Amino acid sequence: MSKIFVDACLGKETAYTPVWMMRQAGRYLPEYMAVRAEAGNFLNLCHNPAKAAEVTIQPLDIVGVDAAILFSDILVIPDEMGMDLSFVKGEGPKFSDPLTSQEDLDRLIGGDEAASKLTYVFETIELLRKQLDERGDEIALIGFTGAPWTLATYMIEGQGTKTYNICKKMMYSNPELLHNILAKVTEVVKLYMEKQIEAGIDVVQIFDSWASAIEPGKYDEFSWKYMVEIADYLKSKYPNVPIIMFPKGVSAFIERGLVYGNFDVFGVDWGTPMAMAKEKLGDKYVLQGNMEPCRLYSKEETTKCVEAIQEIMGTKRHIFNLGHGILPDVPVENAIHFVSECKRVSAKK
Repeated sequence: MSKIFVDACLGKETAYTPVWMMRQAGRYLPEYMAVRAEAGNFLNLCHNPAKAAEVTIQPLDIVGVDAAILFSDILVIPDEMGMDLSFVKGEGPKFSDPLTSQEDLDRLIGGDEAASKLTYVFETIELLRKQLDERGDEIALIGFTGAPWTLATYMIEGQGTKTYNICKKMMYSNPELLHNILAKVTEVVKLYMEKQIEAGIDVVQIFDSWASAIEPGKYDEFSWKYMVEIADYLKSKYPNVPIIMFPKGVSAFIERGLVYGNFDVFGVDWGTPMAMAKEKLGDKYVLQGNMEPCRLYSKEETTKCVEAIQEIMGTKRHIFNLGHGILPDVPVENAIHFVSECKRVSAKK
């Protein structure tokens, strides 16, 4: 029996349009918060395969989604490359040693040496593969990575940022150094994702959370081409593993017809009109998304949006999702409502 989510990623007919949510294993679930408290902190949870697998599976049983997404964090990559990562309560992730020069970059390990250090991620996937197979409900397991640009912004800024002025200063004043950083990260990501596939994931998603920080004319040079390089590498080895690209905030890039590459699904953020995405990309890629996550605060508004997306997309070449991650204070019953409404409106008569 094939997995409905994998079939949908490949553009095949499905009984209904499958649905999942970014950050579905997260703080809106009391059950997640209990496991996180047991682990002690966020990084400990990422490093504990049994607990990471437990929170990965929680949304399947509680919310009813059609795919599980590996519980981890995009910043485990620079962490294992040799940067000093910590999560500060109320402030988010921080690196004590941001990159400012080629010398800083040269001290980081790269390639297979860095990717091979992420053993706890691969152990989590192996555990999940076993648990999901034992369930017998044909749920797909999504693995993921941050895009090189998104990873590089944290590595250069040292933390989250609203202005990106440090990495964008490098983009315009020292592009060679930025490309060197992106190239080194890209090599690690390729091998990391290859090892995730070998460990048992069904689908890969590449998140470019900070795509909108780059002007459209520079986006291909400093982000998209590196994402395409990763997809090409994985497709050359695993042609049947679907790849999802999710660059957030690139409506202008889509509108200009600049999206290309050997991948299967394009994740549409909530700021991009679904009809425009369908017109520009729907023939070439399956589309995923794109409900505004804050609609989840209202069941009525959720239903309106799900019905509107369904009207645009029909029952083919689409996966329901939010246009970004679910927020921590969303009531669980509203998340359940979203999932059930997606299945209701798209069920084949």
